[in-house]
Amino acid sequence: MKNLKYLYTFLLLTAVMVVSCQEDDAVIGDIVAPTNLQVMAEIVGVDADHPYGDGSGVVNITATATNAITYKIIGQESQQLSQRGLASIPFTSPNSGIFNYQVVVIAYGTGGISTSTTIEVEVFVDYTPPADLLELLYGDGSKTWRIKSEKAGHFGLGPVGGNIPAEWYGAGPEEKAGVGMYNDRYIFNSDGSFTHITNNTNDDPVTDTSGAVFGRKNLVDELGGPGGGTVDGDDVFNYPYNDYTENWQISAPGGSETITLSGLGFIGYYTGGSHQYKIFDRSAPNEMILTTVDGNGDFSWWFIITSEEPEVDDEFSTIYNDLIWEDTFDVDGAPDPSKWTYDLGTGDNGWGNSESQTYTNNPDNVKIEDGTLKITAKAENGGYTSSRIKTDGIFAFTYGRVEVRAKLPSGGGTWPAIWMLGQNYTTVTWPACGEIDIMEHVGNDQNTIHSTLHYTGNSGGNGIGKTTNVPTASTEFHNYSVEWTPEFIKFLVDDKVYHTFPNNADTPFNADFFLILNVAMGGNFGGAIDPDFTASTLEIDYIKVYQ
Repeated sequence: MKNLKYLYTFLLLTAVMVVSCQEDDAVIGDIVAPTNLQVMAEIVGVDADHPYGDGSGVVNITATATNAITYKIIGQESQQLSQRGLASIPFTSPNSGIFNYQVVVIAYGTGGISTSTTIEVEVFVDYTPPADLLELLYGDGSKTWRIKSEKAGHFGLGPVGGNIPAEWYGAGPEEKAGVGMYNDRYIFNSDGSFTHITNNTNDDPVTDTSGAVFGRKNLVDELGGPGGGTVDGDDVFNYPYNDYTENWQISAPGGSETITLSGLGFIGYYTGGSHQYKIFDRSAPNEMILTTVDGNGDFSWWFIITSEEPEVDDEFSTIYNDLIWEDTFDVDGAPDPSKWTYDLGTGDNGWGNSESQTYTNNPDNVKIEDGTLKITAKAENGGYTSSRIKTDGIFAFTYGRVEVRAKLPSGGGTWPAIWMLGQNYTTVTWPACGEIDIMEHVGNDQNTIHSTLHYTGNSGGNGIGKTTNVPTASTEFHNYSVEWTPEFIKFLVDDKVYHTFPNNADTPFNADFFLILNVAMGGNFGGAIDPDFTASTLEIDYIKVYQ
Protein backbone atom coordinates (compact mmCIF):
# COMPACT_ATOMS: atom_id res chain seq x y z
CA MET A 1 0.00 0.00 0.00
CA LYS A 2 1.06 3.63 -0.37
CA ASN A 3 2.78 5.30 2.58
CA LEU A 4 0.02 5.36 5.17
CA LYS A 5 -0.02 7.75 8.07
CA TYR A 6 -2.11 8.25 11.19
CA LEU A 7 -3.93 10.94 13.07
CA TYR A 8 -6.17 11.18 16.08
CA THR A 9 -6.81 12.10 19.65
CA PHE A 10 -5.86 15.44 21.30
CA LEU A 11 -8.15 18.17 20.04
CA LEU A 12 -7.31 21.82 19.56
CA LEU A 13 -8.89 24.28 17.20
CA THR A 14 -6.52 25.19 14.39
CA ALA A 15 -6.64 28.17 12.13
CA VAL A 16 -8.23 27.47 8.80
CA MET A 17 -8.58 29.33 5.56
CA VAL A 18 -12.12 29.14 4.23
CA VAL A 19 -12.86 29.33 0.54
CA SER A 20 -16.63 29.31 0.05
CA CYS A 21 -18.63 28.42 -3.02
CA GLN A 22 -22.12 28.69 -1.55
CA GLU A 23 -25.19 28.75 -3.71
CA ASP A 24 -27.85 31.40 -3.38
CA ASP A 25 -30.34 31.03 -0.55
CA ALA A 26 -32.74 29.25 -2.85
CA VAL A 27 -36.18 28.10 -1.84
CA ILE A 28 -38.15 26.26 -4.50
CA GLY A 29 -41.31 24.82 -2.95
CA ASP A 30 -40.08 22.21 -0.48
CA ILE A 31 -36.55 22.27 -1.93
CA VAL A 32 -34.36 24.30 0.42
CA ALA A 33 -30.65 24.95 0.05
CA PRO A 34 -28.58 24.87 3.26
CA THR A 35 -27.23 28.23 4.35
CA ASN A 36 -24.73 29.55 6.89
CA LEU A 37 -22.36 26.59 6.39
CA GLN A 38 -19.69 26.70 9.10
CA VAL A 39 -16.75 24.29 9.36
CA MET A 40 -14.43 23.82 12.30
CA ALA A 41 -11.25 21.71 12.14
CA GLU A 42 -9.44 20.25 15.15
CA ILE A 43 -6.08 18.59 14.60
CA VAL A 44 -5.51 15.57 16.80
CA GLY A 45 -2.71 15.91 19.34
CA VAL A 46 -2.27 19.66 19.24
CA ASP A 47 -0.62 21.17 22.30
CA ALA A 48 1.94 23.87 23.05
CA ASP A 49 4.82 21.67 21.91
CA HIS A 50 2.99 20.25 18.87
CA PRO A 51 1.04 23.08 17.22
CA TYR A 52 0.36 20.99 14.09
CA GLY A 53 -0.69 17.80 15.83
CA ASP A 54 0.85 14.57 17.09
CA GLY A 55 1.97 13.31 13.68
CA SER A 56 -0.96 10.99 13.19
CA GLY A 57 -2.37 13.25 10.49
CA VAL A 58 -5.95 13.02 11.77
CA VAL A 59 -8.20 16.05 11.64
CA ASN A 60 -11.63 16.08 13.29
CA ILE A 61 -14.19 18.07 11.30
CA THR A 62 -17.39 19.62 12.66
CA ALA A 63 -19.79 21.14 10.12
CA THR A 64 -23.06 22.97 10.77
CA ALA A 65 -25.54 24.58 8.40
CA THR A 66 -29.10 25.81 8.51
CA ASN A 67 -31.54 23.42 6.77
CA ALA A 68 -28.89 20.76 6.22
CA ILE A 69 -30.07 17.13 6.22
CA THR A 70 -26.69 15.47 5.80
CA TYR A 71 -23.05 16.30 5.06
CA LYS A 72 -20.28 14.88 2.93
CA ILE A 73 -16.73 15.54 4.16
CA ILE A 74 -14.01 14.86 1.59
CA GLY A 75 -10.35 14.58 2.54
CA GLN A 76 -7.17 13.40 0.85
CA GLU A 77 -8.20 9.85 -0.01
CA SER A 78 -11.41 9.46 1.93
CA GLN A 79 -14.91 10.83 2.05
CA GLN A 80 -17.47 10.36 4.78
CA LEU A 81 -21.21 10.91 5.01
CA SER A 82 -22.50 12.23 8.30
CA GLN A 83 -25.98 13.33 9.31
CA ARG A 84 -24.46 15.19 12.26
CA GLY A 85 -21.66 16.85 10.28
CA LEU A 86 -18.90 15.06 12.21
CA ALA A 87 -15.95 13.25 10.61
CA SER A 88 -12.36 12.26 11.34
CA ILE A 89 -10.17 12.63 8.27
CA PRO A 90 -6.71 10.99 8.09
CA PHE A 91 -4.01 12.62 5.97
CA THR A 92 -0.87 10.85 4.80
CA SER A 93 2.44 11.65 3.13
CA PRO A 94 5.38 9.55 1.94
CA ASN A 95 7.62 11.91 3.89
CA SER A 96 7.54 13.33 7.39
CA GLY A 97 6.67 17.02 7.62
CA ILE A 98 4.08 19.76 7.91
CA PHE A 99 1.69 19.86 4.96
CA ASN A 100 -1.27 21.88 3.72
CA TYR A 101 -4.35 19.84 2.86
CA GLN A 102 -7.82 20.72 1.64
CA VAL A 103 -11.07 19.48 3.09
CA VAL A 104 -14.27 19.89 1.08
CA VAL A 105 -17.55 19.95 3.03
CA ILE A 106 -20.86 19.64 1.21
CA ALA A 107 -24.13 20.25 3.06
CA TYR A 108 -27.22 18.70 1.47
CA GLY A 109 -30.73 20.04 1.93
CA THR A 110 -34.12 18.83 0.73
CA GLY A 111 -34.28 17.64 -2.86
CA GLY A 112 -30.53 17.05 -2.88
CA ILE A 113 -29.68 20.74 -3.32
CA SER A 114 -26.33 21.53 -1.73
CA THR A 115 -23.96 24.17 -0.40
CA SER A 116 -20.21 23.54 -0.27
CA THR A 117 -17.16 25.01 1.39
CA THR A 118 -13.44 24.21 1.16
CA ILE A 119 -11.07 24.70 4.07
CA GLU A 120 -7.29 24.33 4.29
CA VAL A 121 -5.60 22.67 7.23
CA GLU A 122 -1.90 22.59 8.10
CA VAL A 123 -1.01 19.23 9.61
CA PHE A 124 2.11 17.47 10.85
CA VAL A 125 2.33 13.96 9.40
CA ASP A 126 4.87 11.54 10.81
CA TYR A 127 3.38 8.05 10.93
CA THR A 128 4.28 4.89 9.04
CA PRO A 129 2.26 1.73 9.69
CA PRO A 130 4.41 -1.06 11.14
CA ALA A 131 5.39 -3.78 8.69
CA ASP A 132 3.79 -6.49 10.79
CA LEU A 133 0.42 -4.72 10.62
CA LEU A 134 0.59 -4.46 6.83
CA GLU A 135 1.61 -8.10 6.67
CA LEU A 136 -1.41 -8.96 8.82
CA LEU A 137 -3.81 -6.96 6.67
CA TYR A 138 -2.83 -8.10 3.20
CA GLY A 139 0.26 -10.35 3.39
CA ASP A 140 1.20 -11.42 -0.12
CA GLY A 141 -2.02 -9.92 -1.46
CA SER A 142 -4.19 -12.99 -1.10
CA LYS A 143 -5.77 -12.41 2.32
CA THR A 144 -9.53 -12.26 2.62
CA TRP A 145 -11.18 -11.36 5.92
CA ARG A 146 -14.56 -12.31 7.38
CA ILE A 147 -16.53 -11.98 10.60
CA LYS A 148 -15.38 -14.82 12.88
CA SER A 149 -18.93 -16.07 13.33
CA GLU A 150 -17.96 -19.23 15.20
CA LYS A 151 -16.43 -17.24 18.11
CA ALA A 152 -18.49 -15.80 20.96
CA GLY A 153 -18.55 -11.99 20.91
CA HIS A 154 -17.76 -11.75 17.19
CA PHE A 155 -20.37 -8.95 17.01
CA GLY A 156 -21.59 -6.75 19.81
CA LEU A 157 -21.91 -3.34 21.37
CA GLY A 158 -20.96 -1.33 24.41
CA PRO A 159 -20.68 2.25 25.64
CA VAL A 160 -18.94 4.85 23.51
CA GLY A 161 -15.28 4.91 24.53
CA GLY A 162 -15.56 1.65 26.43
CA ASN A 163 -12.56 -0.69 26.67
CA ILE A 164 -14.38 -3.99 27.24
CA PRO A 165 -15.24 -5.74 23.95
CA ALA A 166 -19.01 -6.20 23.49
CA GLU A 167 -19.56 -5.06 27.09
CA TRP A 168 -23.35 -4.74 26.80
CA TYR A 169 -24.07 -7.44 24.25
CA GLY A 170 -22.03 -10.04 22.40
CA ALA A 171 -23.45 -12.44 19.81
CA GLY A 172 -23.04 -16.14 20.45
CA PRO A 173 -21.46 -18.48 17.88
CA GLU A 174 -23.40 -18.32 14.58
CA GLU A 175 -26.18 -16.37 16.32
CA LYS A 176 -26.62 -13.98 13.40
CA ALA A 177 -26.72 -16.63 10.69
CA GLY A 178 -28.82 -15.52 7.74
CA VAL A 179 -28.91 -11.78 8.37
CA GLY A 180 -26.47 -10.88 5.57
CA MET A 181 -23.17 -10.65 7.48
CA TYR A 182 -21.46 -14.04 7.62
CA ASN A 183 -21.08 -14.48 3.86
CA ASP A 184 -19.42 -11.05 3.45
CA ARG A 185 -15.68 -10.93 2.71
CA TYR A 186 -13.27 -7.99 3.09
CA ILE A 187 -10.00 -7.47 1.22
CA PHE A 188 -7.40 -4.83 2.14
CA ASN A 189 -5.56 -4.64 -1.16
CA SER A 190 -1.90 -3.60 -1.13
CA ASP A 191 -2.63 -0.66 -3.47
CA GLY A 192 -4.82 0.95 -0.81
CA SER A 193 -8.18 -0.18 -2.20
CA PHE A 194 -10.74 -1.98 -0.05
CA THR A 195 -13.01 -4.61 -1.61
CA HIS A 196 -16.22 -5.67 0.10
CA ILE A 197 -17.78 -8.85 -1.35
CA THR A 198 -21.38 -8.88 -0.10
CA ASN A 199 -22.00 -12.58 -0.84
CA ASN A 200 -19.07 -14.93 -1.31
CA THR A 201 -21.30 -17.94 -1.93
CA ASN A 202 -22.73 -16.88 -5.29
CA ASP A 203 -19.49 -16.42 -7.28
CA ASP A 204 -19.27 -19.96 -8.63
CA PRO A 205 -18.95 -20.67 -11.49
CA VAL A 206 -19.04 -16.97 -12.51
CA THR A 207 -18.83 -13.83 -10.41
CA ASP A 208 -22.14 -12.47 -9.19
CA THR A 209 -21.79 -9.04 -7.57
CA SER A 210 -25.25 -9.08 -5.98
CA GLY A 211 -25.61 -9.70 -2.28
CA ALA A 212 -27.09 -8.42 0.96
CA VAL A 213 -25.74 -6.78 4.11
CA PHE A 214 -26.67 -6.22 7.74
CA GLY A 215 -27.10 -2.74 9.20
CA ARG A 216 -28.61 -0.27 11.63
CA LYS A 217 -32.12 0.93 10.85
CA ASN A 218 -32.15 4.37 9.20
CA LEU A 219 -28.36 4.53 9.06
CA VAL A 220 -28.25 1.70 6.51
CA ASP A 221 -30.29 3.91 4.17
CA GLU A 222 -27.11 5.96 3.67
CA LEU A 223 -25.89 3.14 1.43
CA GLY A 224 -28.41 4.18 -1.20
CA GLY A 225 -29.29 0.61 -2.12
CA PRO A 226 -32.58 -0.41 -3.72
CA GLY A 227 -34.29 -0.70 -0.35
CA GLY A 228 -35.87 -3.79 1.10
CA GLY A 229 -34.50 -6.21 3.63
CA THR A 230 -36.21 -7.18 6.85
CA VAL A 231 -36.57 -4.70 9.71
CA ASP A 232 -36.25 -6.32 13.13
CA GLY A 233 -36.22 -3.77 15.92
CA ASP A 234 -33.27 -1.47 15.25
CA ASP A 235 -31.66 -3.90 12.78
CA VAL A 236 -32.14 -4.41 9.07
CA PHE A 237 -31.44 -7.94 7.85
CA ASN A 238 -30.43 -8.80 4.28
CA TYR A 239 -30.45 -5.26 2.90
CA PRO A 240 -29.78 -5.75 -0.85
CA TYR A 241 -26.35 -4.36 -1.75
CA ASN A 242 -23.77 -5.20 -4.40
CA ASP A 243 -20.02 -5.73 -4.10
CA TYR A 244 -18.11 -2.44 -4.05
CA THR A 245 -14.62 -0.95 -3.75
CA GLU A 246 -13.43 1.95 -1.57
CA ASN A 247 -10.01 2.89 -0.15
CA TRP A 248 -8.39 2.17 3.20
CA GLN A 249 -5.82 4.04 5.29
CA ILE A 250 -3.98 3.37 8.53
CA SER A 251 -3.36 5.98 11.19
CA ALA A 252 -2.70 5.93 14.93
CA PRO A 253 -4.51 8.81 16.62
CA GLY A 254 -3.54 8.91 20.27
CA GLY A 255 -1.37 5.86 19.61
CA SER A 256 -4.33 3.63 18.67
CA GLU A 257 -3.92 1.88 15.33
CA THR A 258 -6.99 2.68 13.28
CA ILE A 259 -8.32 1.63 9.87
CA THR A 260 -10.24 4.35 8.01
CA LEU A 261 -12.44 3.31 5.09
CA SER A 262 -13.36 5.86 2.47
CA GLY A 263 -16.87 6.67 1.31
CA LEU A 264 -19.44 4.25 2.66
CA GLY A 265 -17.02 1.38 3.24
CA PHE A 266 -17.80 -0.70 6.31
CA ILE A 267 -17.15 -4.02 8.03
CA GLY A 268 -19.75 -6.41 9.41
CA TYR A 269 -22.69 -4.18 10.33
CA TYR A 270 -23.38 -0.79 8.79
CA THR A 271 -23.30 1.86 11.52
CA GLY A 272 -22.46 4.99 9.55
CA GLY A 273 -20.34 7.37 11.57
CA SER A 274 -16.66 7.95 10.85
CA HIS A 275 -16.06 4.62 9.07
CA GLN A 276 -13.00 4.31 11.31
CA TYR A 277 -12.23 1.00 12.99
CA LYS A 278 -9.86 1.12 15.94
CA ILE A 279 -7.76 -2.03 16.19
CA PHE A 280 -8.36 -2.95 19.82
CA ASP A 281 -6.31 -6.15 19.69
CA ARG A 282 -4.34 -8.06 17.06
CA SER A 283 -2.34 -10.42 19.21
CA ALA A 284 -4.08 -13.60 18.01
CA PRO A 285 -2.78 -15.03 14.71
CA ASN A 286 -4.83 -13.97 11.66
CA GLU A 287 -7.37 -12.19 13.85
CA MET A 288 -8.29 -8.63 14.87
CA ILE A 289 -10.76 -7.13 17.32
CA LEU A 290 -12.14 -3.87 15.89
CA THR A 291 -14.41 -1.20 17.34
CA THR A 292 -16.21 1.78 15.81
CA VAL A 293 -18.74 4.39 17.00
CA ASP A 294 -22.05 4.57 15.15
CA GLY A 295 -23.32 7.63 13.32
CA ASN A 296 -25.83 8.38 16.07
CA GLY A 297 -23.09 8.49 18.70
CA ASP A 298 -25.05 5.94 20.74
CA PHE A 299 -22.77 2.90 20.92
CA SER A 300 -19.36 1.48 20.24
CA TRP A 301 -19.75 -1.56 18.00
CA TRP A 302 -17.33 -4.48 18.24
CA PHE A 303 -16.26 -7.02 15.64
CA ILE A 304 -13.88 -9.98 15.56
CA ILE A 305 -12.57 -10.61 12.06
CA THR A 306 -10.30 -13.35 10.79
CA SER A 307 -8.42 -14.10 7.59
CA GLU A 308 -8.94 -17.84 8.02
CA GLU A 309 -11.93 -19.55 6.42
CA PRO A 310 -14.12 -21.69 8.70
CA GLU A 311 -13.38 -25.37 8.91
CA VAL A 312 -15.57 -27.45 6.64
CA ASP A 313 -17.56 -30.01 8.57
CA ASP A 314 -17.03 -32.91 6.16
CA GLU A 315 -16.98 -35.66 8.77
CA PHE A 316 -20.48 -36.51 9.92
CA SER A 317 -21.66 -38.90 12.60
CA THR A 318 -25.38 -39.05 13.29
CA ILE A 319 -26.88 -39.20 16.77
CA TYR A 320 -30.12 -40.70 15.40
CA ASN A 321 -30.14 -44.40 14.45
CA ASP A 322 -33.61 -45.72 15.36
CA LEU A 323 -35.82 -45.96 12.28
CA ILE A 324 -39.29 -44.60 13.18
CA TRP A 325 -40.90 -44.16 9.74
CA GLU A 326 -40.14 -45.03 6.14
CA ASP A 327 -41.53 -45.50 2.67
CA THR A 328 -39.50 -47.62 0.25
CA PHE A 329 -42.12 -47.46 -2.54
CA ASP A 330 -42.09 -51.21 -3.21
CA VAL A 331 -45.73 -51.57 -4.32
CA ASP A 332 -46.65 -50.20 -7.74
CA GLY A 333 -49.61 -47.84 -8.04
CA ALA A 334 -50.66 -44.76 -6.09
CA PRO A 335 -48.78 -43.60 -2.97
CA ASP A 336 -49.83 -45.43 0.21
CA PRO A 337 -52.84 -43.49 1.61
CA SER A 338 -51.88 -44.54 5.15
CA LYS A 339 -48.70 -42.48 4.69
CA TRP A 340 -49.49 -39.77 2.14
CA THR A 341 -52.18 -37.27 1.23
CA TYR A 342 -52.28 -34.61 -1.50
CA ASP A 343 -52.31 -30.88 -2.12
CA LEU A 344 -54.51 -30.29 -5.17
CA GLY A 345 -55.25 -27.43 -7.53
CA THR A 346 -53.48 -24.15 -8.16
CA GLY A 347 -53.44 -22.72 -4.64
CA ASP A 348 -53.83 -19.01 -3.97
CA ASN A 349 -51.48 -16.99 -6.16
CA GLY A 350 -49.72 -20.09 -7.43
CA TRP A 351 -49.15 -21.66 -3.99
CA GLY A 352 -47.84 -18.33 -2.76
CA ASN A 353 -44.93 -18.27 -5.20
CA SER A 354 -46.62 -17.43 -8.52
CA GLU A 355 -46.07 -21.03 -9.65
CA SER A 356 -47.59 -22.19 -12.95
CA GLN A 357 -48.60 -25.80 -12.26
CA THR A 358 -51.85 -27.42 -11.21
CA TYR A 359 -51.35 -30.22 -8.69
CA THR A 360 -53.26 -33.47 -9.30
CA ASN A 361 -53.37 -37.02 -7.98
CA ASN A 362 -53.49 -38.32 -11.55
CA PRO A 363 -51.20 -41.33 -12.24
CA ASP A 364 -49.65 -39.34 -15.09
CA ASN A 365 -48.31 -36.99 -12.40
CA VAL A 366 -47.68 -39.27 -9.43
CA LYS A 367 -47.22 -43.02 -9.19
CA ILE A 368 -45.02 -45.78 -7.81
CA GLU A 369 -43.33 -47.81 -10.51
CA ASP A 370 -40.39 -50.22 -10.49
CA GLY A 371 -39.61 -49.52 -6.84
CA THR A 372 -39.51 -45.72 -7.07
CA LEU A 373 -41.92 -42.88 -6.49
CA LYS A 374 -42.25 -40.77 -9.63
CA ILE A 375 -43.61 -37.21 -9.52
CA THR A 376 -43.82 -35.88 -13.08
CA ALA A 377 -44.36 -32.31 -14.18
CA LYS A 378 -45.98 -32.13 -17.61
CA ALA A 379 -46.89 -29.50 -20.16
CA GLU A 380 -50.49 -30.06 -21.23
CA ASN A 381 -53.54 -28.08 -22.35
CA GLY A 382 -51.53 -24.88 -22.53
CA GLY A 383 -50.40 -25.16 -18.91
CA TYR A 384 -48.58 -27.50 -16.56
CA THR A 385 -49.60 -30.30 -14.21
CA SER A 386 -47.64 -31.97 -11.42
CA SER A 387 -48.16 -33.42 -7.96
CA ARG A 388 -47.46 -32.59 -4.32
CA ILE A 389 -47.78 -35.26 -1.63
CA LYS A 390 -47.43 -34.80 2.11
CA THR A 391 -47.73 -36.52 5.50
CA ASP A 392 -49.81 -33.65 6.91
CA GLY A 393 -52.10 -34.98 9.65
CA ILE A 394 -50.71 -38.51 9.24
CA PHE A 395 -47.09 -38.36 10.40
CA ALA A 396 -45.11 -35.57 12.05
CA PHE A 397 -42.13 -35.52 14.39
CA THR A 398 -39.78 -33.27 16.36
CA TYR A 399 -36.02 -33.72 15.88
CA GLY A 400 -34.40 -36.55 14.00
CA ARG A 401 -32.64 -37.45 10.77
CA VAL A 402 -34.43 -37.52 7.43
CA GLU A 403 -32.75 -39.31 4.52
CA VAL A 404 -34.14 -39.25 0.98
CA ARG A 405 -32.52 -41.00 -1.99
CA ALA A 406 -33.56 -39.16 -5.14
CA LYS A 407 -32.82 -38.34 -8.76
CA LEU A 408 -33.97 -34.87 -9.79
CA PRO A 409 -35.82 -33.62 -12.86
CA SER A 410 -34.24 -31.23 -15.36
CA GLY A 411 -35.42 -28.50 -17.68
CA GLY A 412 -35.81 -24.76 -17.41
CA GLY A 413 -38.56 -23.89 -14.93
CA THR A 414 -38.58 -27.19 -13.00
CA TRP A 415 -38.48 -26.75 -9.23
CA PRO A 416 -38.44 -30.02 -7.25
CA ALA A 417 -38.42 -29.89 -3.47
CA ILE A 418 -38.04 -32.23 -0.49
CA TRP A 419 -39.12 -30.26 2.54
CA MET A 420 -40.91 -30.03 5.89
CA LEU A 421 -43.49 -27.65 7.32
CA GLY A 422 -44.52 -26.95 10.90
CA GLN A 423 -47.58 -29.05 11.75
CA ASN A 424 -49.18 -25.99 13.42
CA TYR A 425 -49.27 -24.08 10.12
CA THR A 426 -53.07 -23.74 10.18
CA THR A 427 -53.04 -21.78 13.44
CA VAL A 428 -49.63 -20.11 13.50
CA THR A 429 -49.46 -19.61 9.70
CA TRP A 430 -46.38 -19.39 7.52
CA PRO A 431 -43.57 -18.35 7.98
CA ALA A 432 -44.00 -18.30 11.77
CA CYS A 433 -44.69 -22.06 11.75
CA GLY A 434 -41.26 -22.67 10.19
CA GLU A 435 -40.12 -24.40 7.01
CA ILE A 436 -37.12 -26.70 6.54
CA ASP A 437 -36.15 -27.17 2.89
CA ILE A 438 -34.00 -30.31 2.84
CA MET A 439 -33.43 -30.07 -0.91
CA GLU A 440 -34.50 -27.59 -3.57
CA HIS A 441 -33.29 -27.50 -7.15
CA VAL A 442 -34.12 -25.40 -10.20
CA GLY A 443 -33.56 -26.54 -13.75
CA ASN A 444 -32.33 -23.08 -14.67
CA ASP A 445 -29.34 -23.64 -12.37
CA GLN A 446 -28.88 -27.31 -13.15
CA ASN A 447 -26.18 -28.51 -10.74
CA THR A 448 -26.93 -26.37 -7.67
CA ILE A 449 -28.61 -27.88 -4.61
CA HIS A 450 -30.22 -25.51 -2.09
CA SER A 451 -31.03 -25.98 1.59
CA THR A 452 -33.03 -23.23 3.26
CA LEU A 453 -34.87 -22.37 6.47
CA HIS A 454 -37.80 -19.99 6.59
CA TYR A 455 -39.35 -18.45 9.69
CA THR A 456 -40.40 -15.02 10.93
CA GLY A 457 -38.07 -12.41 9.41
CA ASN A 458 -36.67 -14.94 6.94
CA SER A 459 -39.45 -15.52 4.43
CA GLY A 460 -39.21 -15.64 0.65
CA GLY A 461 -35.83 -14.61 -0.69
CA ASN A 462 -34.62 -13.79 2.83
CA GLY A 463 -34.51 -17.44 3.87
CA ILE A 464 -31.35 -18.69 5.57
CA GLY A 465 -29.76 -20.96 3.01
CA LYS A 466 -26.64 -22.39 1.45
CA THR A 467 -25.86 -24.25 -1.74
CA THR A 468 -23.64 -27.06 -2.93
CA ASN A 469 -22.75 -28.38 -6.37
CA VAL A 470 -23.93 -31.84 -7.51
CA PRO A 471 -22.91 -32.36 -11.17
CA THR A 472 -25.02 -35.51 -11.60
CA ALA A 473 -28.15 -34.34 -9.76
CA SER A 474 -30.47 -35.27 -12.64
CA THR A 475 -28.65 -38.34 -13.97
CA GLU A 476 -27.88 -40.26 -10.77
CA PHE A 477 -29.46 -40.93 -7.38
CA HIS A 478 -28.02 -39.04 -4.40
CA ASN A 479 -28.79 -38.99 -0.68
CA TYR A 480 -30.33 -35.73 0.54
CA SER A 481 -30.62 -35.57 4.32
CA VAL A 482 -31.01 -33.34 7.35
CA GLU A 483 -29.94 -33.86 10.96
CA TRP A 484 -32.26 -31.84 13.18
CA THR A 485 -31.50 -31.34 16.89
CA PRO A 486 -32.33 -28.70 19.53
CA GLU A 487 -28.82 -27.29 19.02
CA PHE A 488 -28.40 -27.36 15.23
CA ILE A 489 -29.86 -28.32 11.86
CA LYS A 490 -27.34 -29.83 9.45
CA PHE A 491 -27.96 -30.36 5.74
CA LEU A 492 -26.06 -33.02 3.82
CA VAL A 493 -25.63 -34.44 0.33
CA ASP A 494 -24.22 -37.98 0.22
CA ASP A 495 -23.39 -37.73 3.95
CA LYS A 496 -21.30 -34.56 3.55
CA VAL A 497 -22.40 -31.54 5.61
CA TYR A 498 -22.54 -28.28 3.63
CA HIS A 499 -24.89 -26.15 5.75
CA THR A 500 -25.19 -25.88 9.53
CA PHE A 501 -27.84 -23.74 11.20
CA PRO A 502 -27.56 -23.02 14.96
CA ASN A 503 -30.98 -23.94 16.37
CA ASN A 504 -32.19 -22.49 19.67
CA ALA A 505 -35.34 -22.11 21.76
CA ASP A 506 -36.32 -18.89 19.94
CA THR A 507 -36.82 -20.55 16.54
CA PRO A 508 -39.94 -22.50 15.49
CA PHE A 509 -37.76 -25.57 14.84
CA ASN A 510 -38.60 -27.21 18.14
CA ALA A 511 -42.03 -28.66 17.39
CA ASP A 512 -43.63 -31.23 15.07
CA PHE A 513 -43.00 -30.97 11.33
CA PHE A 514 -44.43 -33.06 8.49
CA LEU A 515 -42.90 -34.11 5.13
CA ILE A 516 -43.66 -32.77 1.64
CA LEU A 517 -42.49 -33.93 -1.82
CA ASN A 518 -43.34 -32.00 -4.98
CA VAL A 519 -42.27 -30.62 -8.35
CA ALA A 520 -43.33 -27.02 -9.06
CA MET A 521 -43.03 -25.16 -12.34
CA GLY A 522 -41.77 -21.59 -12.72
CA GLY A 523 -42.64 -19.15 -9.97
CA ASN A 524 -40.45 -16.81 -7.96
CA PHE A 525 -37.72 -19.41 -7.52
CA GLY A 526 -38.17 -21.77 -10.46
CA GLY A 527 -37.87 -18.93 -12.95
CA ALA A 528 -38.60 -18.94 -16.67
CA ILE A 529 -40.04 -22.14 -18.10
CA ASP A 530 -38.39 -23.49 -21.23
CA PRO A 531 -40.97 -23.04 -24.04
CA ASP A 532 -39.94 -26.48 -25.35
CA PHE A 533 -40.53 -28.21 -21.99
CA THR A 534 -42.68 -31.33 -22.21
CA ALA A 535 -42.15 -33.42 -19.07
CA SER A 536 -39.60 -34.30 -16.40
CA THR A 537 -39.68 -36.52 -13.32
CA LEU A 538 -38.53 -36.47 -9.71
CA GLU A 539 -37.67 -40.06 -8.76
CA ILE A 540 -37.41 -41.13 -5.11
CA ASP A 541 -36.03 -44.51 -4.13
CA TYR A 542 -36.87 -44.20 -0.43
CA ILE A 543 -37.47 -41.77 2.43
CA LYS A 544 -36.56 -42.67 6.01
CA VAL A 545 -36.84 -40.92 9.36
CA TYR A 546 -34.62 -41.80 12.33
CA GLN A 547 -34.66 -40.67 15.95
